[in-house]
Amino acid sequence: MPALSLLAACCLAAVHLLAGRLRGLDRIPRSRWLSAGGGVSVAYVFVHMLPELHDHQRAFEAVAPLAGFLDRHVYLVALAGFVSFYGLERLAYRSRSNGDPNDDPVFWIHVGSFGGYNCIVGYLLVHRIAPGVESLLLFTVAMALHFLVNDYGLRHHHSVSYHRLGRWVLAGGVLAGWALGTTTTLAGIALAVPVAFLGGAVVLNAIKEELPEERESRFFAFALGAGGYAALLLAV
Repeated sequence: MPALSLLAACCLAAVHLLAGRLRGLDRIPRSRWLSAGGGVSVAYVFVHMLPELHDHQRAFEAVAPLAGFLDRHVYLVALAGFVSFYGLERLAYRSRSNGDPNDDPVFWIHVGSFGGYNCIVGYLLVHRIAPGVESLLLFTVAMALHFLVNDYGLRHHHSVSYHRLGRWVLAGGVLAGWALGTTTTLAGIALAVPVAFLGGAVVLNAIKEELPEERESRFFAFALGAGGYAALLLAV
């Protein structure tokens, strides 16, 4: 299925390259599409990815079966993903508050981290626990909507620098991850770590875009996206 996964990678890369041309997203109250996209990505994590994390837990237990605290290690990695991207968000926010949203070190740390994030997504287009076209389609749709949310947030933080350089880094990250997936196969704990980290990071990056009061987010659209996609995942 390399051709289909490559097509999926190209579609995800295109989200970052073309999202700036979509009208109606950059407004207050928040676009219903962005809120719904956040709901979809959160639903994917809780209904599909967290059960996968439970399967990955066995990889940690195999490394040190006598260490009782390892029964939560995979979730600690997910927590690390959540906390890491919260820290990045605070760093970017402080830079913007100081009047320098395009400060080079902060910009490259922030965008480079999301490039690595996208690389994990690109890799998982090739290597998922649940194989098959159906699984690939569900993952791609969830991540496409999630990338749209991330793209909006990064444009909000870095404006010109993101449009000029950042979006290309993120698009390239997806394709680089796909290329890595076609040449390298991770198994056991080596795959468990990035999957767990991504799960925690997806939840943070979706929620952080919905919570600020000044954005006037659409709870109904978020709930509809989460509920609808959760029902779809449970039905297939």
